Amino acid sequence: MNNKKILIISYYWPPSGGPGVQRWLKFVKYLPEFGWEPTVFIPENPSYPIIDESLENEVSKDLKIIKTKIWEPYQIAEFFGKDNKKFKAGQFDVGENQSLKSKLSIWVRGNFFIPDARVFWVNPSVKFLRKYLKENHFDALVTTGPPHSMHLIGLNLKKEFPNLKWIADFRDPWTEISYYQHLKLTKSADQKHRNLEQEVFENADVTLATSYSDAENFKKKGANAICITNGFDVENQEPRTENLEPSIKFTLSYIGVLEQLRNPDVLWMVLNDLIKENKDFRKDFELKFVGRTDDKILEKIENSELKNSVRNLGYLSHSEANLEMQNSDLLLITNFPEDKSKGIIPGKIFEYLATKKQIISFGPKDSDVKKILEETNAGKHFSYDDSELVKSFILEKFKEWKSGNLSSKTQNIDQFSRKNLTKKLAEIL
Repeated sequence: MNNKKILIISYYWPPSGGPGVQRWLKFVKYLPEFGWEPTVFIPENPSYPIIDESLENEVSKDLKIIKTKIWEPYQIAEFFGKDNKKFKAGQFDVGENQSLKSKLSIWVRGNFFIPDARVFWVNPSVKFLRKYLKENHFDALVTTGPPHSMHLIGLNLKKEFPNLKWIADFRDPWTEISYYQHLKLTKSADQKHRNLEQEVFENADVTLATSYSDAENFKKKGANAICITNGFDVENQEPRTENLEPSIKFTLSYIGVLEQLRNPDVLWMVLNDLIKENKDFRKDFELKFVGRTDDKILEKIENSELKNSVRNLGYLSHSEANLEMQNSDLLLITNFPEDKSKGIIPGKIFEYLATKKQIISFGPKDSDVKKILEETNAGKHFSYDDSELVKSFILEKFKEWKSGNLSSKTQNIDQFSRKNLTKKLAEIL
């Protein structure tokens, strides 16, 4: 029996690094086991904010990849200097950290590039794929965003090929994502964003969400929404004990990109207090950053008691970052503080779960992350004003580490393996 064929349209693909590329890289890896033959359509000359060439090793030599050129306006954004990479990754300076150039760039990004700066790839891609789909049979089409311009490619193709099943995969929400309110949109630009989002929801056969709350919100807007969370790949995540360093210090690690909008100031305050009050903690504690941490956050930490306890390793390859997770005692994950962000489940949490290390999480009170941590017994979730509870939790884990009793208590994590999640996707397809 021949496999069914699926065309996946994505902006992010190896050698792009960061969490955005992981989801469909893993689905594509396991889909053939469930009767689907994937073809991937990507830009030929993309402008990625992060590069991780090690991820190219995970792309099967048998995978068919088609590419066309993209024009992106980020070369113009060089005017904005070092902030250019932040804008490409959907991050911004906020509040007092915003320069005039930063404010102008945010305004241009939100009002002129709708839904985002990759919108110039939409029409050329539709033109190319219209011909390609007439010459090659596919049973399903997937668009994955952000950038949400990918969904506009799907929307146009669905109108021309109404019998082609279209799955719109939202790795993050569109108008409900926290930074949307910081885009300085005019009324007409805001309405255009919302109208396009609504069109996608109403025309896609299935809208995939990465969190339970997002799926519910999408349903309220008329989407046929189903949640398939992100996950971890067992092949990449097995603990490699032969490479693990002995735990000389009680190490709290953040792995990934830490931006100002998700900065856990309450944690830095608590850690400063513990360093001042507890000699053992000051001697034995280490705060480790792996990835890209916002300069303003690092600057603030450098001017505090914490400065002598910080080890900033910068961006590492995915495999090296995984090893640093294994070499940690407590893993930090953060979310936007607003209630409307409770449905965001950072992809990093699943890789954290696979290490079976304890997790400390910050975000809205009743978040989807809290639900996962409770279900898996993998750690504790706090809101941004829970300073006393945070202090108690960290001290408790420190004492367990000191006495050699900081052991794994995780359960029920197999549901989040990439292979099991791909099986769920294949059932939906």
